[in-house]
Amino acid sequence: MVPLRFVIFFGMLSLVVVSGHIYLYRRLFRDTAAHRAWRRAGVGVMAVLASAILGSRVLTHFFPSTPTFAFANLGWYWMGTATYLLLAVLSLGGVRKLSGWLERRRAGKVEPAPVSEERRQFLARASAGAALAATGGMASYGVWRAFTPPVVNEVAVRLPGLPKALDGFTIVQLSDVHVGPLIQRRFMDAVVAQTNGLKGDLVCITGDLVDGSVEELGFAAGALRNLRSRYGTYFCTGNHEYYSGDEEWTEALTRMGMTVLRNRHVPIGEPGASFDLVGVDDWGAQRSGYPRARSYDLAAATAGRDPSRAAVLLAHQPSGWRELAQKAGMGLQLSGHTHGGQFFPFNLVVSAIWEHPAGLFREGDSHLYVSRGTGFWGPPLRVAAPPEIVKVTLLA
Repeated sequence: MVPLRFVIFFGMLSLVVVSGHIYLYRRLFRDTAAHRAWRRAGVGVMAVLASAILGSRVLTHFFPSTPTFAFANLGWYWMGTATYLLLAVLSLGGVRKLSGWLERRRAGKVEPAPVSEERRQFLARASAGAALAATGGMASYGVWRAFTPPVVNEVAVRLPGLPKALDGFTIVQLSDVHVGPLIQRRFMDAVVAQTNGLKGDLVCITGDLVDGSVEELGFAAGALRNLRSRYGTYFCTGNHEYYSGDEEWTEALTRMGMTVLRNRHVPIGEPGASFDLVGVDDWGAQRSGYPRARSYDLAAATAGRDPSRAAVLLAHQPSGWRELAQKAGMGLQLSGHTHGGQFFPFNLVVSAIWEHPAGLFREGDSHLYVSRGTGFWGPPLRVAAPPEIVKVTLLA
């Protein structure tokens, strides 16, 4: 049975997608030429592209094959491109209307002067051409930025209770890689090589590693076997692990040599000098209908822990940092999930919605770092929110 929340979401998405494509058809095809064949072609093109956005997920789920994955990839690429195309067309249309209004105001006129059909068509073609050129440049940059090596951001954090012997201990954080149809083994091999080059003492992956089953993505994710650090690689689940089979991926990642922290903690370091690494399941798992045993449970994760010891928390979402993590004595929380908005203008939306959208935050002795993510989800675009690998140096 299809959940009601999915039906509502898909209905709203369909409304937005169909309305946007009707608008693009009018501005790019109907207004630019009166030829019937041109307009029919426009209807066909927009119908196919809208279907690629709406139908790709359904097709790949029920009919997994090379052609359906190619169609799904078309949908992701077009979704990002269509966003910028809509913004460009709307912006240019607004500029035209504003300039016309200013011109009429200077001339003391209220109503716009009649415009010949030839001039109207010329302006429509000029606007469409300018919008396509701007979109092409922005989308091309975004795709290039998404697939090129992530930037490395290095931060230093003073961790309360950290033994002097561990001063300078380094953690390399990966997050939101989203291995899937577009992010495959070649991308993962490059990320692993870049991570190993940072020579961290510990590697942590804070969720949303995969978008698909172990069977589909096991080879691509298998590149993580080659991660090298003194104390190994640790992982906590994100919401996309639940969509992809959290139990299966827990077993698969364990076979790859990682330690999966699901509401538990482990000591890191030597017997005489160590800190606690705490990992929790995703904050939103319980609201999504998953069992409490596999949902965010910081109390269970810290049960039996000496509160005087230094602690680092791995939690996919930054939610709960102030309400729970600080009170539980977590000196540092490493999170992701937000992608920093991933690409303009959604980076502005995320900054408005999330109190801690990306970067380093501090309150008293407690710190939070929210990664923009190492890969991407959905449209393969990164504009004004580049992907990152984070290297954290702990100070005593």
